[in-house]
Amino acid sequence: MIAISCAKTPQMETPHGIASLEKIKLGGVKQWLLIRGQDTSNPVLLFLHGGPGSPEMPLEHHFGRELEKHFVLVHWDQRGAGKSYHVRIPEETMNIEQFISDAHELVELLRKRFGAEKIYVIGHSWGTVVGTLLVQRYPELFYAYLGIGQCVDLQRNEVLSYQFVLSEARQRGNLKAERQLEKIGPPPYANLRELGTQRKWLTRFGGGITREGKYRPLIKIAMGAPEYTPADFVKYLYGNYYGSKHMEDELMTINFLEQAPRLLVPVYFFEGRYDYNTPWELVQEYYEKLDAPRGKHLVWFENSAHSPNMEEPEKFLDVLVNQVLVETYPF
Repeated sequence: MIAISCAKTPQMETPHGIASLEKIKLGGVKQWLLIRGQDTSNPVLLFLHGGPGSPEMPLEHHFGRELEKHFVLVHWDQRGAGKSYHVRIPEETMNIEQFISDAHELVELLRKRFGAEKIYVIGHSWGTVVGTLLVQRYPELFYAYLGIGQCVDLQRNEVLSYQFVLSEARQRGNLKAERQLEKIGPPPYANLRELGTQRKWLTRFGGGITREGKYRPLIKIAMGAPEYTPADFVKYLYGNYYGSKHMEDELMTINFLEQAPRLLVPVYFFEGRYDYNTPWELVQEYYEKLDAPRGKHLVWFENSAHSPNMEEPEKFLDVLVNQVLVETYPF
């Protein structure tokens, strides 16, 4: 007897709410959305996940419920990622320009569906690459741009991140880490395996996805997601590799100090003090140099690394509701 698991999202028990797990076409490729909110008249918040290829949809059931009270929260498994992974996705479409096009198409669909003149967009890590370029190109579509673990200059990013882990290894007397890091040497790395070695020690030394240096609690949360089946988690693993494999070289060309020095929307950066996945020094430099005539804010999370939205969710929610909405939404 074979057990088949069906993905679904819990119903919204409010008269004007929405709870929808659906597949749409963006750029000619089928992609998945999770849309949840207690009131469809609330502003739309589009979440752009990291990676490339690391959706946060399976974490929404744990970290997103409070946000649903104030926003129509949209999680999108991007082209080639998570539920949207498929072996027949054309490799030549795995490029930044295509992701911006997909995102713009999605924004227009959401605006039409919810009768919204503008929406909010929030990016995490790789999602900030798409988000920054999206709001730069179409500022009239957004109330504000929010960046968690903001990407800035990806080549300097890797140098600073490597220097951090090597210094930590030596200070901690971790000879195994020191040997492995010295073996791969500083970036650019020869392959994804070398990048994986650096990221492994970055995580363990508390500068990666969380300050605690542990993936297991997040994996446990993700495995409880009703929106993901076992097959979806297999696709997640394939998509994570697929996105990195095809986009790593292009990502190294990103330098927003030169490519996005001016943004015509309100800008909010959410940065963990211990973040060396996207090093906090670069985020601070970009914030200081950014020309943002409609306002800019750098919000520090003192007990977080790369994921303050998950490490300090109460503060994250408070800033979104009591600062971002108050300052940018026309109630």
